[in-house]
Amino acid sequence: MNISVIGTGRWGCCIAWYCASVLYHNVLLCGRPTSADYLRLVETRENDYLKLPESIELTDNKSKALSHSDYIVVSIGAQSFRSFIRELTANHDINGKTFILCMKGIESSSGMRLTEIFEEETGSNRVAIWVGPGHVQDYYAGRPSCMIIASHDIVLTKKLVSVFNSKLIRFYYSNDLIGCEIGAAAKNVMGIASGMLDGLGFSGLKGALMARGAREVSRLITAMGGQEITAYGLSHLGDYQATLFSEYSHNRMYGESYIRGEKLERLAEGVDTSTAMVLLGEKYNVDLPISKVVNQIIFSNADPRKALESLFDRENKFEF
Repeated sequence: MNISVIGTGRWGCCIAWYCASVLYHNVLLCGRPTSADYLRLVETRENDYLKLPESIELTDNKSKALSHSDYIVVSIGAQSFRSFIRELTANHDINGKTFILCMKGIESSSGMRLTEIFEEETGSNRVAIWVGPGHVQDYYAGRPSCMIIASHDIVLTKKLVSVFNSKLIRFYYSNDLIGCEIGAAAKNVMGIASGMLDGLGFSGLKGALMARGAREVSRLITAMGGQEITAYGLSHLGDYQATLFSEYSHNRMYGESYIRGEKLERLAEGVDTSTAMVLLGEKYNVDLPISKVVNQIIFSNADPRKALESLFDRENKFEF
């Protein structure tokens, strides 16, 4: 089967490698002609994480990527998704194409989920998300995990699972786009909080962060019309090990580097997502104390130690 992947960052390359080397699909990987990641791949077929097989065709031509397959996997920065899809629909025909979004983020300026942006800009609902735990380094080394594919259409979801499922990645179905998208994005905010705890020497509080973080996110999902239980599944709580503990987690590394006064050049989606979470909390009247604290530390120069300790100065109450 032909598969097109747009985005040559670490996860886009991992998906292309997975589809070609594990599933033996015919893969075309599309990147921006000015992207350093893309130019490096053209020259060496490698990045810091993996080597692409020769069977994967590289291109910077979106028209070619769209004509190559009816299944378009997108893995780019969440904050640039609206401009990307707007440019795509203005200059290309996407009729009949199914888009699978592999990003974990919320538009910080509006609080909109990525599938909402897709539907608003295209008028199509042929869109699904692919989220859940896993790092490139683990998959490339052959270490298996479980992930989730969600869309409004269960027939489409099952079709996509049949296309992408393997012994390396076992997929579950979901029709709770709200829960899966909010959960997948919000876990990156928890990842930053986790890294901050590491930087302050408070790593023992990660258990509390996991429990209260999942509860916080479940309240927001419910208020938005999603399913509360989704917060405790693969898109959120199930992704905590990879995000809150792993040495490979960019969000955890960002939080730890922030505390140490070091700059992390790698993308940490949780930074902008923290702003979106605060916006959504206000819109739906849901208390999101962890998301607020992370946002205040990053954007309002709140003292990290005092801000995080304030979470433990809150009034005593029943856990549930």
